Amino acid sequence: MSDDRLFQVVTPPAEPAAEATRRRFIAAAAAASGAAVVGGLVAGSPALAAEAAPGSRVSTTVSGSQDRRNTKKEKKMRIVAVEEAFSVPGAIRQEAAIRQRMDVPEEIKQEWFRRLDDLTELRLADMDANGVDVQVLSYSTPGLEVIEDPAEAVAAARRINDYLAKAVAGHPNRFAGFAVLPLQDPKAAVVELRRAVQELGLKGVLYNDHVRGHYLDEPQFRPVWAELERLGVTLYLHPAVIPADNWHVFDGYSVLVGPTWGWTATVGAHALRLIYGGVFDEFPGASLTLGHMGELLPFQMARLDSRYPHVPAEQRVQHLPSYYLRNNVYVTTSGVMSHAALLGAVHAVGVDRVLFSIDYPFESSAEAVEFLRTAPYAPADLGRIAHGNADRVLGL
Repeated sequence: MSDDRLFQVVTPPAEPAAEATRRRFIAAAAAASGAAVVGGLVAGSPALAAEAAPGSRVSTTVSGSQDRRNTKKEKKMRIVAVEEAFSVPGAIRQEAAIRQRMDVPEEIKQEWFRRLDDLTELRLADMDANGVDVQVLSYSTPGLEVIEDPAEAVAAARRINDYLAKAVAGHPNRFAGFAVLPLQDPKAAVVELRRAVQELGLKGVLYNDHVRGHYLDEPQFRPVWAELERLGVTLYLHPAVIPADNWHVFDGYSVLVGPTWGWTATVGAHALRLIYGGVFDEFPGASLTLGHMGELLPFQMARLDSRYPHVPAEQRVQHLPSYYLRNNVYVTTSGVMSHAALLGAVHAVGVDRVLFSIDYPFESSAEAVEFLRTAPYAPADLGRIAHGNADRVLGL
């Protein structure tokens, strides 16, 4: 079924096994004949076979008339995009050399770089043309993770955060921002986090995966998690353009290393390290945000839980893995413009934990906003995804 088909998503009441079997049979028959919805089930949508988050709202789009009502309201819908990249020319010494190594056609790279370096003219015009009210800005890759010298990383973090705060202050109704942190020096990172949030007004942190091969479940980073929890701000874990190591399975297939697959695999594994490493047991109020539909982890929840009883007792955490994905993790739509994937993610973690994102300038704002506006949700839940969750989580 294509993504632009209308869906009806409801939470059916408990029913006997025989009735459930009958309904699945009818749904399968309807799918074979081309019908989209039968008996409250979405024919041809295996994502909805996953267990829904307990207590989550699963929205209903009843018919084409409901979809037209959404269309009438779409111009008034506030849209907040939460993973939107920018750069500061010269802030990272290695940036130019790393950019040249990117395996992307030159004309595409140059357009990206032109838009990354711009914080007003091109960006605001793109937002206005596509009905985006707010971009939450984050420093692009390569970021601080490529800096070896901790003192240099601290200086770069202050410069970038000051630059970002000034840009937000110039357009406070259009921009918000995620800070960068010099995690090469965790103590300095705590100080900069406090300054960025309390003095500069930034809304959280975005960091590009590993810290020169180290991961954020390691003991030296626990003070950073403590401060994130204390301040009540999220850490957005984003892919890094330079991997921590090279996987033999990618040899000869550079297309697999980056956004096609490698980034999802590495960032998703990093997130699981945080879960299995007990970060959220120690800091239950801390939160992690994952792009690209949660780096696909919402779709692995049943598998993660089914294998958890085999984990040695001394390595277990307080809850099943799915608990942390539903209570400590937020999911954004960046780069995944699929209604089937959106339905699955919302069904898995709950509509209150999914936030809209474009991934500007690497993705098309027009395509992302059209994906959002045509999503098969009633206006109230569509509003949560479009802006309400971001407003709440980030304090916009």
